[in-house]
Amino acid sequence: MQQNNNVTEFILLGLTQDPVRQKMVFVIFFIFYVGTVVGNLLIIVTIKSSRTLGSAMYYFLFYLSLADSCFSTTTAPRLIVDTLSAKKIISHNECMTQVFALHLFGCMEIFVLILMAVDRYVAICKPLRYPTIMSRQVCTILIILAWIGSFIHSIAQIILALRMPFCGPNLIDHYCCDLQPLLELACMDKYVINLLMVSNSGAICSSSFVILMISYIVILHSLRNHSAEGRKKALSTCISHIIVVVLFFGPCIFIYTRPPTTFLMDKRVTVFYTIGAPFLNPLIYTLRNAEVKNAMRMKWHIKITSESKR
Repeated sequence: MQQNNNVTEFILLGLTQDPVRQKMVFVIFFIFYVGTVVGNLLIIVTIKSSRTLGSAMYYFLFYLSLADSCFSTTTAPRLIVDTLSAKKIISHNECMTQVFALHLFGCMEIFVLILMAVDRYVAICKPLRYPTIMSRQVCTILIILAWIGSFIHSIAQIILALRMPFCGPNLIDHYCCDLQPLLELACMDKYVINLLMVSNSGAICSSSFVILMISYIVILHSLRNHSAEGRKKALSTCISHIIVVVLFFGPCIFIYTRPPTTFLMDKRVTVFYTIGAPFLNPLIYTLRNAEVKNAMRMKWHIKITSESKR
């Protein structure tokens, strides 16, 4: 298989090859990427420095924002830079690195979303045992396990990618390297690789989405026994989480749980969960969460006040 691998670099066709549209893509996604990084860093700094955001939910939100920033960084900067380049060339090694990073941080985001659902379930359904079950030590162990699981998943994906022989052509009709567009170029029987991809990435996306939806249905059902104020607060938090889950898992399931075929909308769908979802997550969690908004106001008000006194 290595003897047939004659391709040392790939050419990414990007979202569009029209010069005018490329300028529009540059402006739009530059704003999206800067917004993603600034928004998620704002959440990270606020949670790290705030004394009021010490619960498990915000501990997991810290890692969700970290995963979002890294996940978006695996694709957005190259997409932005490539709009200014005549030839969008990526080496074979860079392509494999992008596949690894994309799945590492994408899988980490999935696991963190599951942990956040578990945290909400324990907080709402078992409030008396919440401090014991979701202690900082337990949360740290869960995050470590999430990183290990993400790393194992990424290793499995990169092994599949490295086993693909490429004989030419080397044109990837996409803006990033991933298994689906690479599979189109592989000069081999695609059935087995696609089956392994669906049983790995597809199974993780689908099973995680089902688990999350069931957990939130159970949580929402249990809210009947809470007070009106408790229901309102818990419902606001859960709705934020559900919106994030749907925005991320919908496109993810569409891409990774189907036969080896490509559609015209694939690139747009991929943009939605690799760049769109990380951009929207900080907005969703800050606009719908009073505690985060108050912590941000306090932090930046104190900082501005201290600087003005100088």
